[in-house]
Amino acid sequence: METLQGKTALITGSASGMGKKTAMRMAERGAKVVINDIVPEKVEQTVAEFKARGFEVMGRVADICNASAVSEMVQAAVDTFGSLDILVNNAGMEKAGALRNLSEKDWDVTVNVNLKGAFLCSQAVHGHMVGKGWGRIINIASRAWLGGPGQAPYASAKAGLVGLTRTLALELGRKGVTVNCIAPGLIHTPMWDELPEKNRTAFLEKQPMGKIGEDDDIANTILFFANEEASFITGQVFYVCGGRSLFAG
Repeated sequence: METLQGKTALITGSASGMGKKTAMRMAERGAKVVINDIVPEKVEQTVAEFKARGFEVMGRVADICNASAVSEMVQAAVDTFGSLDILVNNAGMEKAGALRNLSEKDWDVTVNVNLKGAFLCSQAVHGHMVGKGWGRIINIASRAWLGGPGQAPYASAKAGLVGLTRTLALELGRKGVTVNCIAPGLIHTPMWDELPEKNRTAFLEKQPMGKIGEDDDIANTILFFANEEASFITGQVFYVCGGRSLFAG
């Protein structure tokens, strides 16, 4: 794996989970990283952990659904580190339920965080990447974009993220910016540990590999797309799901 020395990476939702692991892997390879979340305490704690390891890091509490907050965050990163080269649109959330039980608020917050946030962040970094003639935008979708019962807002938002990925790849390809999408399946997170045993068993029965993924499975894939090694790959959806994307249900 080649170095990311001299690159600056912004990872949204990176004070915990997959985002935090991705930020850590990038920092270990020399990147300067921007930790983003909406919970100040989590950002402060994560930044402190990174600084204790000698990494170049800054934290930014910002709501990615707010255009002004996103613009200010990106500018602060450029002012601090001199550039913004890699954007990982990782922040996401889900309001799930049967169609008849979902509210307009459930739809709005799910689509805003998963899709609008990625749009606003991509728009904010666009000029900095194009001006430099090099950039990487990596969107974290989900296998759920293929559809899933009880996931109308989430599946729709993630399908929109795939569409955004393909469109930006076409717009920015000649500017030296690649745009790709990773679609994780079941990943071992605190949410997985909190599920009842019967639910975990039911999910595992549908896994072709009989297991779930780990944060590192996603972080390592993001690292690949962030590197020069992936310079001729753009507009793609890469599944990291243990084969779960091969069938519905």
